Amino acid sequence: MPSLKDLKLRIESIKSTRKITKAMQMVAAAKLRRAQEAAEMSRPYAERFNAVLGGLAAAARDAGDAPKLLAGTGSDQVHLLVVMTSERGLCGGFNSSIVRMARARIVELQGAGKSVKILTIGKKGREQLKREYDDLMIDHVDLSGVKRLGYEDARAAAQNILERFEAGEFDVATIFFNRFQSVISQVPTATQIIPASFEAGEGEGEGASGPATVYDYEPDETVILRELLPRGVATQIFSALLENAASEQGARMSAMDNATRNAGEMIDKLTIEFNRSRQAVITNELIEIISGAEAL
Repeated sequence: MPSLKDLKLRIESIKSTRKITKAMQMVAAAKLRRAQEAAEMSRPYAERFNAVLGGLAAAARDAGDAPKLLAGTGSDQVHLLVVMTSERGLCGGFNSSIVRMARARIVELQGAGKSVKILTIGKKGREQLKREYDDLMIDHVDLSGVKRLGYEDARAAAQNILERFEAGEFDVATIFFNRFQSVISQVPTATQIIPASFEAGEGEGEGASGPATVYDYEPDETVILRELLPRGVATQIFSALLENAASEQGARMSAMDNATRNAGEMIDKLTIEFNRSRQAVITNELIEIISGAEAL
């Protein structure tokens, strides 16, 4: 049974931990609002951009002269998995859910006889995947020094991926990230970015409501796509990074809230144990005093 001093020290230690987790919860809540606004503001642009590219891509496929980023290499033997996680921990199962999805895809591809390469964005995903798949990892993008994500960060990562594609290092690229829904809900998502896959928006292509809109492009669709497709890849990566940032803060806020509550419950239990132990010590001392007095 622990002594009164040990119990008191443990209670004080847990109280200090509760102060830290409460502070981290408040910081995450403040960061979450900004990250959520950035993610939500990026969605309409990304969706419309993809819709325009979807219309261009459909026209280019019909013409039979689609760029390599759209048509692909003609093979799907080598897959590049871009795993996006956080640079810091203490955010519950946020990183594990992304890594779990990536692991499942690796097992699936290897079972089908495909070759797999891994590029990580975020230290936590790299640490988890390195234990099992160190031989598959080809590069890592470090964003630990970035305080606020910008398009330039996404463009640098996209340029890295595009250069590897042009060099023939892989055939298919897929990004893994968490899509933000709410503080308690982040959805692990896998999106193929190379070869580019875009859906035509409303009024643009099959299944659209109303007659399809006809556009004339100058220069032609293929030339425009060669210019826009690299930007489309960067836009998808940037959107995924923003979704990840909002999801990370939401997961951290939820995790720190749970940790604060658990610390409070532990303090209550230890306080009860401390009071009982102190009462037992006082009772023993009284018994000893009474016994000594009776002996005299």
